[in-house]
Amino acid sequence: MVRRFDMPQIVIRQQPTELIAEFFARITYSQVVVLADENTAQFCYPLIQAAIPEHQRITIKAGEEQKTLETCQQVWEQLTNLKLDRHSLIIILGGGVLGDMGGFCAATYKRGIDFVLMPTTLLAQADASVGGKLGIDFMGYKNHIGVFCEPQATLISPAFLKTLPERELRSGFAEVIKHCIISDKVTWDTLRKKNVADQDWETLLAHSVDFKRGVVATDPKEKGLRKILNFGHTIGHAVESYYLQSGNRIFHGEAIAIGMVAEAAIATSKNLLKNSERDEITAYLKITYPHITIPANRKIIFDFMLQDKKNKGNKILMALPEGIGKARWDVEVTREEINSALDFYQSVYT
Repeated sequence: MVRRFDMPQIVIRQQPTELIAEFFARITYSQVVVLADENTAQFCYPLIQAAIPEHQRITIKAGEEQKTLETCQQVWEQLTNLKLDRHSLIIILGGGVLGDMGGFCAATYKRGIDFVLMPTTLLAQADASVGGKLGIDFMGYKNHIGVFCEPQATLISPAFLKTLPERELRSGFAEVIKHCIISDKVTWDTLRKKNVADQDWETLLAHSVDFKRGVVATDPKEKGLRKILNFGHTIGHAVESYYLQSGNRIFHGEAIAIGMVAEAAIATSKNLLKNSERDEITAYLKITYPHITIPANRKIIFDFMLQDKKNKGNKILMALPEGIGKARWDVEVTREEINSALDFYQSVYT
């Protein structure tokens, strides 16, 4: 099957049943399977079950720890046992972890069958479900194995956000913050005047989706401009991977908040950000996210960073804000600069 790299239909509706009805009004499949995790099966699946044509459901365990080749094997086995052919559809009902892994399973099963993303977390709705990046963690490294493949459609309902614990909502908010810092000073100034609970999610979701969709359309395989979306992720992913490997997982957005504070400090040291802009970013992230201890053995963090997909050779490359509202990619950063930035992060919370 030829893989699609054109941009899929992305629809935002308050009512998830309307999204389902609109999608199936224009296309039919030989079989339909809903892939959910334990949480979305309990809290989100009942909101759409009656609207989906005859279908089967596969449920897996929830959590980043499940984003592995072993879980993919379980999904592939169940798809095979259900005798899904290449004219079938998988509806992936979950957050970023399930979207990444479930999409990877769909893109590789029988060399690829159609799938639809129904993101249920703020993180997935604002970021992870847009752009066609799919994959799994491997050997402790985040998203180490994967492909680029677009879904048939991405169906977004803010109604699912009401099912989220506060910590999960806060985690997804980090990606919304990131989008504003690297693209839109006006929206950033509006956002930072409110706490998490008071945000206008429909407006912010539309902003994030439109921004990321435009970036991905320009650079679908992350050869240039799309790299700006990695602001906060070089250091953030390294810290997240460390905690995942240690068995004491932190949430993705919590790690990206660390990364944004530290990388904003690096941007300031390189005269890309003013001190006042760094302080704006730092102050808002400090009141929004808890302090997380950086391991004293920094070599562990550097080892994870050296596996970052944006690197060239042994050079660590970052995407950094260039003022608030713009960003620059492929900025080479030294270990000394990273160490100083991590020290800066620690100092913010003392």
